[in-house]
Amino acid sequence: MPSCRSLPPTASKHRFNRSSYQRFNVKNIYPGLFDDLPFSLDEIICGVDEAGRGPLAGPVFAAAVILDPQQPIDGLRDSKKLSEAKRDLLAPQIKAKALAWAIAEASEEEIDRLNILQASMLAMRRAVEALATVPTLALIDGNRCPVMPIRGMAIVGGDDKVDSISAASILAKTARDAALVHLHAAYPEYCFDQHKGYGTKLHLERLHLHGASPVHRRSFAPVRNVIALFGGQEVAA
Repeated sequence: MPSCRSLPPTASKHRFNRSSYQRFNVKNIYPGLFDDLPFSLDEIICGVDEAGRGPLAGPVFAAAVILDPQQPIDGLRDSKKLSEAKRDLLAPQIKAKALAWAIAEASEEEIDRLNILQASMLAMRRAVEALATVPTLALIDGNRCPVMPIRGMAIVGGDDKVDSISAASILAKTARDAALVHLHAAYPEYCFDQHKGYGTKLHLERLHLHGASPVHRRSFAPVRNVIALFGGQEVAA
């Protein structure tokens, strides 16, 4: 059954080989990106991204990934620019080849209580903290960093510039899509498997027909308006 509580993060359990990782200078892995930054060879860098800030229903997901420089993955880029089939092909490769990865979420309840920005930051922090290997630096897609016990650097468009952020984007997106397919089994009347919670014409039609479910984000205006139309009532869980 769906729950408004956040599920524990999922993460890899690979053994991290620091000496192997340090043979690859981060400035060589990402030429030009860090030329003016004082990063040392001792940095352990994870890429971080979220998925699901815009939808009207379901949790927001985030992933953190430490890639293995010795096992490059072809085809990494912003998950929004990849087909669903390509994302589904890349996700298991990322999990198999990365030195560490973790996926976390913030629930609908947390989104409504904190707001979507802060809930996204919370999900990203949870993903970083769930990594089996503790990174020294997190590269975050966007223009803000969550509060973390390690250093963070925000990179606008990072999901299309930095492979580890691209990998995190793909893991977060595929995990969230799978979660919405699961929610479809509980609430088939909303067709979550088709629109993944986004405010499509189909979703809005079903929302106005059936009212809001417990997994809809009540702080989002379209959902809030529908709840008002239904006299403040939601459908039963």
